[in-house]
Amino acid sequence: MAKSKGKSDKSKDAKPKGVRISNRRARRDFEILEVVECGIQLTGTEVKSMRAGNAKIDEAHARIINGELFLIGSTFGLYPQAAPGMQHEQTRNRKLLIHRRQILKLEVHVRQKGKTLIPLAMYFTRGWAKCEIGIAVGRRSYDKREAIKKKQQSRDMARDLGRKYR
Repeated sequence: MAKSKGKSDKSKDAKPKGVRISNRRARRDFEILEVVECGIQLTGTEVKSMRAGNAKIDEAHARIINGELFLIGSTFGLYPQAAPGMQHEQTRNRKLLIHRRQILKLEVHVRQKGKTLIPLAMYFTRGWAKCEIGIAVGRRSYDKREAIKKKQQSRDMARDLGRKYR
């Protein structure tokens, strides 16, 4: 019996559905040493706003306060279908949900000079809001230029190899 091609047929190459809010400048301005995935504690209208793609983490960072990890500086836009009394505060500090042992490891890194915690992306996994936090070291302008140059050289080499083996 032949397999029917319907909506239930899922290919392995298909990208996951849903919104992925990424911090594109983070990988350019910082060198990411390690990445940790953690949950985000959100209210109902914040979840709906994030699903609609109305969130920004470009200028956000994470900080450990009293043994808990918080996302500071992120902006979740207002959800237009909610009543005015049900709206959330757009720029409040949001708690990140992570194991205590992981917080202790992050705290060891952050206490070192020059290291900080930067949010790299926010997305949904099986209905749960997740955030990728990266331990980062700031890049200087000449480091950025070197990284761009290496990236361009690797693209050129890949392009040349692709032409050679066609």
